[in-house]
Amino acid sequence: MDKLDREIPLCNLDDLEEQQAIELTIDDRRLFAIRQDNQLHAYWNICPHLGIPLNWAPNKFLDLDNALIQCSSHGALFHIDSGKCIAGPCTGQRLQPVTLRAAEKDYFVAADQTLPAAPLNLREQALADLEDS
Repeated sequence: MDKLDREIPLCNLDDLEEQQAIELTIDDRRLFAIRQDNQLHAYWNICPHLGIPLNWAPNKFLDLDNALIQCSSHGALFHIDSGKCIAGPCTGQRLQPVTLRAAEKDYFVAADQTLPAAPLNLREQALADLEDS
């Protein structure tokens, strides 16, 4: 697995309102962070059930009540502060956390953490399969 070799700026806490999310892509891996109770909680944007992105639209990860992270594919619900799935086909599993470093109100994606596997581009794979046949 690849490791993140550098620290990457994410945001300043004041850039986000409560229950607002921000997205970032690092080496083709997508992550998101949500401000809750003046803290940022960050996860790799991967559903533990299907391995697909969670969000409905850019920066849209929460249910209608803005209380839980909701998978756009099958509606699984996750606690913001722990990433634990409390409803849906992956109940009991957790989102993969992203390690952050805070310097006052500035947040950074911490270096030296393992990156999740690179996502499979199904279109590219299908085209490659066609070329091989």
